[in-house]
Amino acid sequence: MLTLTKALHDQIVEHARKDHPDEACGVVAGPAGSGRPERFIPMLNAARSPTFYEFDSADLLKLYREMDDRDEEPVIIYHSHTATEAYPSRTDISYANEPGAHYVLVSTADTDDAGPFQFRSFRIVDGEITEEEVEIVAEYA
Repeated sequence: MLTLTKALHDQIVEHARKDHPDEACGVVAGPAGSGRPERFIPMLNAARSPTFYEFDSADLLKLYREMDDRDEEPVIIYHSHTATEAYPSRTDISYANEPGAHYVLVSTADTDDAGPFQFRSFRIVDGEITEEEVEIVAEYA
């Protein structure tokens, strides 16, 4: 299960809405080994595409060095889908190289008549996708 604060949830959704019609992407880092998302890090979609996202390699290298210096790890790796449901594509699966991370997808398309967005979380390990429950809390206990 992914547990995150309402503030982080809202920041991820806002980033997805702001970058629409292009896909948004980013990371939420947390203390290494804690599994707790704490620091919101919106990234630039270097592809600037409504159907594909790509982290800029220089930005990603800088981010991983910064997380290493702060004893952090990527707890959430997120991106948006602008025209399809919030479910990992084949490309998303091929890019999923952090087995300990939660892969959050936000759909800014109204694909299920449930409202203006979907927010879903998945574990992706060795190409296997497992959807997990998302618990949104006011703050961590």
